[in-house]
Amino acid sequence: MDSAQVTERPADTPVRPAATVVLTRARAGGPEVLMGQRGAGAAFMPSKYVFPGGAVDRADAAVPLVAPLGEPCRSRLAGTDIAPDTLAAAAIRELFEETGLALGQPATWADPPADWQSFAARGLRPDASGFRFIFRAITPPGRPRRFDARFFLADASAVQGDVEDFSAACDELSHLHWISLAEVRRLDLPFITEVVLSEVALLMRGGQQPGVPFFDNSGTRPTFRRIT
Repeated sequence: MDSAQVTERPADTPVRPAATVVLTRARAGGPEVLMGQRGAGAAFMPSKYVFPGGAVDRADAAVPLVAPLGEPCRSRLAGTDIAPDTLAAAAIRELFEETGLALGQPATWADPPADWQSFAARGLRPDASGFRFIFRAITPPGRPRRFDARFFLADASAVQGDVEDFSAACDELSHLHWISLAEVRRLDLPFITEVVLSEVALLMRGGQQPGVPFFDNSGTRPTFRRIT
């Protein structure tokens, strides 16, 4: 994939902007979240269970959202070289590629970018109005891949079609399935995914974030702060 932004650090892996969707649904037994497993041979987080997501493509900047991000998400995502709606578009595209699930609304779309043609073929344009920006993390130095990832919470009710149908998914994630927040930590999870899940559990209980958590590894010393 092409990168819309690359931050070079001496003698280290470039940091690529990325976006992730934490898709949830309400069930009688409590909230569930959608997870998938990365391949054993993957360069980044092999065999780990993760949320759908990945790097921003250059074409994501030109995607016409049928409904954009709302506030305060837009303001909290501002101030970088990546536009908030570009990050949202990337998250929707990655969700669609990796799971086959489409967050969109019926609308015409003339001449979509190559990576969006299958999405547009369903008669949809992407819809980011239901997104909530809940987390940001930059991968620490020394990793084979590094990302500046923004995590968006979304409800499965916004998906067009059957949320159990993963037949259109690519092969990047396997074992796609819904799992309750009470059981998800039984999976083999990366540390950062566990931290994000703690935030998701808080929000699902009706709690409030005192700003969006940000694990910042862009400098020489790890920093934690909150984006308000």
